[in-house]
Amino acid sequence: MKYARLVVALALIGLLAGLGPHVLPEYWVRVLIVLGINIILVSSLGLSNGFTGVFSLGHPGFVALGAYVSGILTLELTKKGAYLPDLPGFLAGVQLPFLPATLIAGVFCALVAVVIGIPLMRLSGNYVSVATLGFLVIVNVVLVNAEQFTRGSRTFTGIPPYTDLGWVAGWAVVTLLVLSRVAYSPLGRAMRATRDDPIAAQAVGIHILPARLMAFALGAFFAGVGGALYGHYLVSFSPATFYVAMLVQQLTMLVLGGQASLTGAVVGVSAITLLSEVLRNLERGFSLGSLQVPAVFGASQIALGFIFILVMVYRPQGLLGDRELPLVTGGRVAKGAGPVYKDTVGGGRT
Repeated sequence: MKYARLVVALALIGLLAGLGPHVLPEYWVRVLIVLGINIILVSSLGLSNGFTGVFSLGHPGFVALGAYVSGILTLELTKKGAYLPDLPGFLAGVQLPFLPATLIAGVFCALVAVVIGIPLMRLSGNYVSVATLGFLVIVNVVLVNAEQFTRGSRTFTGIPPYTDLGWVAGWAVVTLLVLSRVAYSPLGRAMRATRDDPIAAQAVGIHILPARLMAFALGAFFAGVGGALYGHYLVSFSPATFYVAMLVQQLTMLVLGGQASLTGAVVGVSAITLLSEVLRNLERGFSLGSLQVPAVFGASQIALGFIFILVMVYRPQGLLGDRELPLVTGGRVAKGAGPVYKDTVGGGRT
């Protein structure tokens, strides 16, 4: 089987995740949960941004939709009556298990992505970035004003805490497996062709819109799944949770690891997550023999920013660039995928 090694490796990760809560301190279990959710979100963002070159800034919008949709569907009926008294009847009397609610959230996000992607994926370069940022703003405004469904700017609370390390590891396995099969298939090659030279891709019969739209919709599906996991991990959130701060974090992780690499997405997420935890502990102050370093709160963010600047100066393509582990590509080393370029069609449309 072409991807047998990847399946076995990811299955081992899932097994270790199942054993993790029994052998690791609770603090590190929570760190691994956040890391796993970020792997889902960042790798799904990388499918569009890295493999098609469509630099989307609307990804947190799909994460928000996934969190709210799954939250509404799993909320206990008594809490729905208390927190969302004006909820329509077809939602007020429904309480679903976690898995169906997560799948519905992902499918809903994919459908939204198809609807908005049909016009937006025709754009190129900075045009599509601005347009997808507009989508993020629209989602945020809708969530703030749709009090009937979201409680508006108030905290959406009472969500069952279903997310654990097992759920996160399982979905991370599925996400990486599906994305790797797509990214290194004939469809994935078409995506990279539309990224590197849209005019040449059209000349050889590749249809740009379907390739971009597939990447955008598939990324939105897993963003919705990640949003559902994140919502049931936080158990309370507001529209501000899924806004500019989340966008900057996701882009930083993706660019740091390498936009055109699923392995790079995992490396970027792991580096930022683990460095953040280490530096956060150090900024509380520590001792080195007779030297006492006082607490300097906020120093972790400064240090992360400095590290990011150094990487962008000396390694602008990211830590891995477009390189992949052989198990991700089905035993083949990804060569010659090239750098990630912005679209070169000057008219703004392809």
